[in-house]
Amino acid sequence: MSNPKKISIFDNNNMIKQFSKTNYHSICDELASADPDFQKIINDHGYPPFWSRPNSFESLVHIILEQQVSLASALSALNKLKERVQELTPARVLLLTDEEMRACYVSRQKNSYIKYLAEALLSGQLKLEEFHDLPDDKIRTQLTALKGIGNWTADVYLMFALQRADIFPIGDLAAVNALKRVKQLPAPTTPEEMLAIIAQWQPYRTIAAMLLWHYYLSAPAPPTP
Repeated sequence: MSNPKKISIFDNNNMIKQFSKTNYHSICDELASADPDFQKIINDHGYPPFWSRPNSFESLVHIILEQQVSLASALSALNKLKERVQELTPARVLLLTDEEMRACYVSRQKNSYIKYLAEALLSGQLKLEEFHDLPDDKIRTQLTALKGIGNWTADVYLMFALQRADIFPIGDLAAVNALKRVKQLPAPTTPEEMLAIIAQWQPYRTIAAMLLWHYYLSAPAPPTP
């Protein structure tokens, strides 16, 4: 297992660390220069896509739908919802009955999460437009205060919708499994040991996760016998 050098490019006093299309590949290169495993991913599979989503109600609904199901299933439910209401807004979602939500492949539990979110936005409890100027921890606190939104959902939102550069979704099985494969970690590796490896990728843990997702999608694990 290779040991990547710790890199530190951002000023530690900069509370909001973001990336953009402009510097995305250069950040990948910075990580690759410090960690040969990332260099191999880029050599074998190219740069990861620039995955992003708008800072919007629809994006949060999409991520809620992605909880513990396949990406394809979540997208199918999202498209059904959009087909039903035309424009996915908090007010329009609140008009849907439970039966209509079920017809859009939305479970009873996720139905309640989505409607709770819609109510929080309409009441002003949550203001997405203010997120651009807030540090990661304050955004996480606001999001996880809502029913049905945990750390994984907050992580993905910070990464995809707000382009925050130093988030690693330790609760994401694809990212964790890719990490184990890339680093050839033994089965009994503890979360603490994995976090120690991930910490070496600061302040670009988001882009490290995207490289790992890219590897996971580009080089699927062989089926177990």
